[in-house]
Amino acid sequence: MSNPEINDIENIDQSIGGTVFERFFTGQREAREVAPKTFFMTADYVNIAVFETSEGLLMVDSGTKEAAQSTYDEIRKHTQAPLHAVVYTHGHLDHAFGLKPWLEAGEKPRVIAQENMIDRFNTYRKTGRMNAHINEVQFGIDAGLVQWPTEMDDFVWPDLTYHDRLTLNIGGERFEVYAAKGETDDASWVWAPERSIVCTGDLWEGMLPNCGNPQKVQRYPEGWADALEAIASVGSDMLLPGHGMPVEGADTIRECCMNTAVTLRGIVETVLVGLNKGQKHEEIIAQIEIPEDMRKHAYLDPLYDRAEFIARNVIRMYGGWWDGWSSSVIPAPMATRAIEVANLAGGASVLVKRAREISANDPALACHLAEWAALAEPQNRDAQQCVIDIFKTRADGEISLMGRGIFSHAVRKAEKAIAAMEENA
Repeated sequence: MSNPEINDIENIDQSIGGTVFERFFTGQREAREVAPKTFFMTADYVNIAVFETSEGLLMVDSGTKEAAQSTYDEIRKHTQAPLHAVVYTHGHLDHAFGLKPWLEAGEKPRVIAQENMIDRFNTYRKTGRMNAHINEVQFGIDAGLVQWPTEMDDFVWPDLTYHDRLTLNIGGERFEVYAAKGETDDASWVWAPERSIVCTGDLWEGMLPNCGNPQKVQRYPEGWADALEAIASVGSDMLLPGHGMPVEGADTIRECCMNTAVTLRGIVETVLVGLNKGQKHEEIIAQIEIPEDMRKHAYLDPLYDRAEFIARNVIRMYGGWWDGWSSSVIPAPMATRAIEVANLAGGASVLVKRAREISANDPALACHLAEWAALAEPQNRDAQQCVIDIFKTRADGEISLMGRGIFSHAVRKAEKAIAAMEENA
């Protein structure tokens, strides 16, 4: 990207364009002054904003534990003002775990968060192994490489929480902090009216919102739309996101936020209509489609999440987990079903042959057949190789990071199975 800001409404899609990694990993590792006394930087892949006032610094998000020291050092190149306050936009690992160097340097900031963050941190303490496994599935990161926080002192806990809205007065300047439900139920966004700058956290990411993650807890598309509409309404001239590049221009910001909100509401409405008709989950999902006039916008590309995944999250919010098929409410184990299908077909090799035959025209069904073959005969090298070939092709052709990660996990599992066979041969 040649232009670090997005400020031309006619060219916004070209400015935003690129893969999910190009949008998250901006390369802007140095703090830069994007407005007077306002600093913005990317630490690894998450953004940090710092407002300097006569009373000290207001930092929006603190980044990751791994990038904490470099973040501290970079900001200190620009200002020696004391750290007065920190606002966590939400409690995810990449946004709220980079304060230790500041505290070790003797800073004593107020740490501010929406009140639900306390529960989020406590949930992290219970689910470290689960989160490590999710990272392994999604990103191929060995579960032992990332130490998830599980102990009390792994966290810098908020000492000031709020429910709906909080007004801060720092150095005679007003900052408004607003609660939202979006990617999490503890989200905050920050409005600096005297600078006409809004910090959105992950409420704006420059792509279809990550609102249906298949491996994560409930997410909130309607609350996300509410927040985007509120952000649009303040008339900010600059938007500093939690990931990706800043967006400039009140008209551009308003249009981006409102179009994203409209898209989310459309998904929710389609799901609710289907649920009220008593449709099965797959029938509802088959109707999910982003309208053509929205699909043209790069900032609604399904690079991280998919509209279908968001729809499934809406189903979970309003309905039960049962998908509508009577056999699935108390189902036979997947491996048992796979063995029976293979027996009926005449063996796993028949499933493998058929999977390869249809993989080009019906990759989704081919994935089922390949997975059944490997489950029915785990020591069948051809079946495991079929999983590798078909799921790798599926992953290579999948636009969403979520889908691609899970398909790639199937490949890695099959590769390990073949490696074990060869080792034991």
